[in-house]
Amino acid sequence: MNKTQIEICCGSIQSAANAKAGGAVRIELCQGLVEGGTTPSHATIEYAVKELELQVFVLIRPRGGDFCYNELEIKTTEEDVKYCKKAGVAGIVVGFLHPDGSIDTELTRRFVKLAAPLPVTFHRAFDRCPEPLKALEQIIDCGCARILTSGCKPTAMEGADLLKQLVQQANGRIKILAGSGITPENAAALREKTGVSEIHGSCKITRPDGAWETDADAVTRLVEQLAGK
Repeated sequence: MNKTQIEICCGSIQSAANAKAGGAVRIELCQGLVEGGTTPSHATIEYAVKELELQVFVLIRPRGGDFCYNELEIKTTEEDVKYCKKAGVAGIVVGFLHPDGSIDTELTRRFVKLAAPLPVTFHRAFDRCPEPLKALEQIIDCGCARILTSGCKPTAMEGADLLKQLVQQANGRIKILAGSGITPENAAALREKTGVSEIHGSCKITRPDGAWETDADAVTRLVEQLAGK
């Protein structure tokens, strides 16, 4: 099995710094985790790329809530993608659905084209799709590089059966990035059960003020658990 790629979800610049201290190379950078994640500030993006020298995949999402956006929201999302390309990020993370939960293929293709040559991850909006195997084919056809998914369950361990099915059906045409509820203690078992080659974890702890923050020690344990395997 090829070496597992690890991506740490970071909801602040401090979390990004903690992730690097723990040995992370690649992060998904966002803010507003209590809303499910929204676009981080330009200053945060720039610092993570230039000062921390991380491979930064930026979540581009104008608000919390559903994944159906109006033209004004789409316009601001386009401008954020353009900024990210200039800032030197490693990839873009987006997700667009119709009200019935199906993939908005037209909008997804539009953003894949806009982001090029950067790879695009279709995020966990995928987990709201009523027909995930059909959605997989649509996202592949749109040109996305990977799908972040928990297997349409609250956690990746609960969705392990579907994750395995997605990996098998994808057959190397797209990367399946397993996320949600992944810890240093269960990551290796999830990989073995599903065959995923990429793991997305937050490794977060709750600070005294109630905010979430990436824990460097947990990142180190996750990296060690999956290193070289």
